[in-house]
Amino acid sequence: MHMTFHRKAALPNTLILLLFVTLLCQEINAQQTGRMDTDRPDQTESVSITKKGYLQAEIGFNKEKYGNGFTWVHPTALWKLGLNSRFEFRLITEGNTLDNGITKVSGLVPTQIGGKIALWKEKGLIPQTSLIFHTGIPALGSSNFKTPNLSPNFRFTLQHTLTDRIALGYNLGAEWDGNGGFPDWIYTLAPGINLGERWYAYAEIFGSIRSMEKPLHGIDGGIAYYFSDNCKIDFSGGKGLNEESVTYYIALGFSFRINVLKR
Repeated sequence: MHMTFHRKAALPNTLILLLFVTLLCQEINAQQTGRMDTDRPDQTESVSITKKGYLQAEIGFNKEKYGNGFTWVHPTALWKLGLNSRFEFRLITEGNTLDNGITKVSGLVPTQIGGKIALWKEKGLIPQTSLIFHTGIPALGSSNFKTPNLSPNFRFTLQHTLTDRIALGYNLGAEWDGNGGFPDWIYTLAPGINLGERWYAYAEIFGSIRSMEKPLHGIDGGIAYYFSDNCKIDFSGGKGLNEESVTYYIALGFSFRINVLKR
């Protein structure tokens, strides 16, 4: 899951969706040995490529507080299609509501289109590495959130295997907001641990740096539960470490994977 430093679904609607995905999980037939790897709930994107022929959906609802205002994300959705062992197609859609206590502005953030390329596998001190890239398309967003230019971003995702249950993931990259000017240089660092066959937990530090502006830094953590190899639910939360950052955020999400290009 990626959260910028600026991010309501009605509770009943959220619960209905969670109930639906729980039932869906029971119907999805696990067709791959080993459980799926996802980009959510942490800010550190996964190094893995979605299995060939599978469509993977990672959907979340966020509440973020900034000073006297809030941003509601309802929802953010990352859609991934594995095309081969080295490449996945990616599409990101996100609905936002900005609430400063006086006015509310809602709409669709420009949809992002991109992909992930597997670069090399882990070997000794060399981490497994992939490259993720997207660009936000202004025409594919609501008028309230359109930008005058494309908003590209990229990040290198890296991972070290520490034990059979613990891995260290980290990202380095840059994002442009579509309004011109300097990019935000981003970093994340997240040790993760598999707790038995069903549970996963992580802790993380993340942030961004822009020329001529104060850097933004935050910490977060979360847990995830796998209903099956192809379906999971997650909960996470975090806070900013300096005044310019997000005050806090909480997020709830679910992910699933289905074979759509059966061979």
